[in-house]
Amino acid sequence: MPFKSKLLPLSIAAIALSMGAMAQAEDLVVKIGHTGPLSGSNAFAGKDNENGVRMGVDEVNAKKMMVAGKTLKFELVSEDDQCDPKSGVSVAQKMTDAGIKFVMGPYCSGVAIPSSKVYDEGGTILSTVGSNPKVTMGGYKSVFRIIAGDNLIGTSMAQYAVNGLKAKTAGVIDDRTAFGQGLAEEFIKEAKNLGLTIVGQEYTTDKSTDFNAILTTMKSKAPDVIFYGGYAGQAGPMARQLKGLGIKAKILGGDAICSPETGKLAGDAANDTVYCAMGGAILDKVAAGPAFKAAYKKRFNQDPDAYAASFFDQTLFLATTMSKLGTIDSAKVSAELHKASYKGIVTTYAYDDKGNLQKAPITVYGFKAGVPVPLQ
Repeated sequence: MPFKSKLLPLSIAAIALSMGAMAQAEDLVVKIGHTGPLSGSNAFAGKDNENGVRMGVDEVNAKKMMVAGKTLKFELVSEDDQCDPKSGVSVAQKMTDAGIKFVMGPYCSGVAIPSSKVYDEGGTILSTVGSNPKVTMGGYKSVFRIIAGDNLIGTSMAQYAVNGLKAKTAGVIDDRTAFGQGLAEEFIKEAKNLGLTIVGQEYTTDKSTDFNAILTTMKSKAPDVIFYGGYAGQAGPMARQLKGLGIKAKILGGDAICSPETGKLAGDAANDTVYCAMGGAILDKVAAGPAFKAAYKKRFNQDPDAYAASFFDQTLFLATTMSKLGTIDSAKVSAELHKASYKGIVTTYAYDDKGNLQKAPITVYGFKAGVPVPLQ
């Protein structure tokens, strides 16, 4: 009897370990990749996007969704693409070589355009905020843009310049990146349609911080507005230098400058001077938005930036599609994403045959107290 009593706890422990191993074996682990600028001047955006995916991964795992009789478990794998095309392609190759079939990002169009080919060849679904129209023009069935494209954003800013700011003339500056150049082209196209005269066009880079020379040239042409195709890291200093030169023109831009980072770098110069358009709803105005903002701030000790909620939504869309289909096969999931819809925090997600988000919402912002404030 004493002999048996000594074995009994060991037997119970062995059974418990065996049951734990069986439970673990029932998890269906899916790696979710994230690629974005985690270093450099756009790191704030890359980290924000990563945070959105991370919250989505945690939400999926908490829901314990079932796929083919197993519990779906997402695991996040994040890489720094530095907002650089060459680095982005290397990251894409690394992800696909590792067998990762679902990747969120990139943030920068210049990365999304060349890397989308690598992901498609690897059978990997890419969910990106790269807004240049070329991102979804490669004919790849596995690429999905989860926000509005530059054609909508650039058009919206041209319309706001004419209808909201009553501008008659505009100057244009772009940073020569795929994103900045593409956005500027869309603005110019719509501006001409609306009768807005383009009085000058200048160029810079996404690494520059001194814009006095091109702004002085712009000052001589006296435009009512200056449209900047580029990122927050340049828009902030540009706004500050604009004010220093006594230029009265407003600065307009796209989603990449719709960030507190612009206000942080510009200081008071951003207020009532910088205007931007962003794909996505105003979180404070949608049902689940305030709760998402509160949860994000509690976890990361800051407010969400432009696209954290969109990445969160798309992560959930992927998971619910897998659960619905009973498979994690990326080709089958991709085909379903083109047909299905998902009501997320930001909007209802549905994609056309090229992977563009249908009925993408656009919001125009101005800056007050250094932060973007929705105008319309």
